[in-house]
Amino acid sequence: MINVAVILSGCGVYDGSEIHETVFTLLAIKQNGGNYQCMAPNIEQHHVLNHMTGDELNEKRNVLVESSRIARGDIKDIKECKMNDHDALVIPGGFGAAKNLSKWAFNGPDGEINDDVKRMINEAVELNKPIAALCMGPTLVAKALEGSGVSSKLTVGTTAESSPYEIEAISAGMESVGVSPSMKTIREVEIDISNKIVSAPCYMMDGDITDVHDNIQLAIKEMFSLL
Repeated sequence: MINVAVILSGCGVYDGSEIHETVFTLLAIKQNGGNYQCMAPNIEQHHVLNHMTGDELNEKRNVLVESSRIARGDIKDIKECKMNDHDALVIPGGFGAAKNLSKWAFNGPDGEINDDVKRMINEAVELNKPIAALCMGPTLVAKALEGSGVSSKLTVGTTAESSPYEIEAISAGMESVGVSPSMKTIREVEIDISNKIVSAPCYMMDGDITDVHDNIQLAIKEMFSLL
């Protein structure tokens, strides 16, 4: 049985993991015959947002505890996890990837990345195990590989179609830390065969829930094909 590590960053698109992307990821892993283990850092979220208004709430939440909502309680502290125990790694998107797992949302490519997230990504690459990075997930891969000598090809979307985000600026940021950015639509994925990394735009592009579902299905299928 293929065992896949899934790194989460909270619960909710604006301050944690994107819930649709995460659920579709877990479903696709099972549909491809694999098992998954969710994991997250045991750290405080950067902030908590009201997802109806976008307002910041005067409260604190824990990334691991919030991620356990999506994982239905079956989750591990990422400090306890090693890629030796898994066959592949998936990073769903959501602003939590750029706020809690790294500081890309605030400092762009100069933002630091969580040490354990960086370790898991680098372990996967060193062990030649496939990675699927979704939505903003590729920025984590870019930061983890910065200075490693590994040059990956990754996508967060395309400037040729509508997006609610600055695809050109994010792509340029990834390029500044050593990535070769690729322009892909929500109907496509980028496959870096040499490093076994699949990336998919998902909600970085304008699309509905079926578009994101299909994009993730394609990404996970391609990741399994790299095993």
